[in-house]
Amino acid sequence: MNKTDIAERLRQLQLHICEALEKLDGNAKFQEDAWLREEGGGGHTRTLADGNILEKAGVAFSAVHGPVTQAMKKQLGHEGNSFFATGVSIVLHPKHPRHPIMHMNVRYFELDDHTYWFGGGIDLTPHYVDMAKAKQFHLALKTLSDKYDASFYPKFKAWADDYFFLPHRGESRGVGGIFFDQLNESCGLSKEQLFNYCTDLGELFAVVYAQQVEGEILDTASKAELDWQALRRGRYVEFNLLHDRGTKFGIYSGGRTESILMSMPPMANWLYNHVPIESSEEHITLSFLRAFHDFC
Repeated sequence: MNKTDIAERLRQLQLHICEALEKLDGNAKFQEDAWLREEGGGGHTRTLADGNILEKAGVAFSAVHGPVTQAMKKQLGHEGNSFFATGVSIVLHPKHPRHPIMHMNVRYFELDDHTYWFGGGIDLTPHYVDMAKAKQFHLALKTLSDKYDASFYPKFKAWADDYFFLPHRGESRGVGGIFFDQLNESCGLSKEQLFNYCTDLGELFAVVYAQQVEGEILDTASKAELDWQALRRGRYVEFNLLHDRGTKFGIYSGGRTESILMSMPPMANWLYNHVPIESSEEHITLSFLRAFHDFC
């Protein structure tokens, strides 16, 4: 299995996910923007807007290559003269505040000295925490991960708890998920097995999001719910601009700004020193995000 094979399969994964999300939404269709990177490579950014369920969605594929800059060496912690990177990144921003934001990324990175690794993750960011649905989400991730290595879920769940945390706020971005990076054959699995783990995770994405949104009859969102959604989206923006590795790598590697910032919500808000009313749903959600939880 070489980098070309991996990139081709990830491109097909992008198309599969878009098809599944279009079917789930039932209205909006993805538009594609194909682009080239001057330093080498390119990608296909697919976006959807104003659907029945999804207010904004992005599913991006890229396969880029070029020289390793000093900024990249500092971020990656590896030496090398040239790199190849390919991956699929997804962010869903729903229309209704009772539906969650969901993100996933799977990626492959290779240096000219034959060093390689896989990385990725998936996490759920509800505006209002539903414990039953959070547990369902985590159980699906554990079931998939256990097929490859029983240590994956607890290890990657703990990594996600640490990664998807806003230290300046003292709260988690959402209910977590799994996160992994620099995964290679040193973990005991072959390159092909690790890639299959990544693609299986990608295949699971639309399935677990459907479990979060299907079968519900929701009332029209109230102003209070929409205001809270905008505030929680603000936290999402803060994380992506201050802490997200993918955003930083894209910037440091001279990536395409429009595709890098595809993850931003369509609208967000910040209120000075906002404190939810005691015992309100918003207060309960915020308290939940400030504590550790073991979903499985």
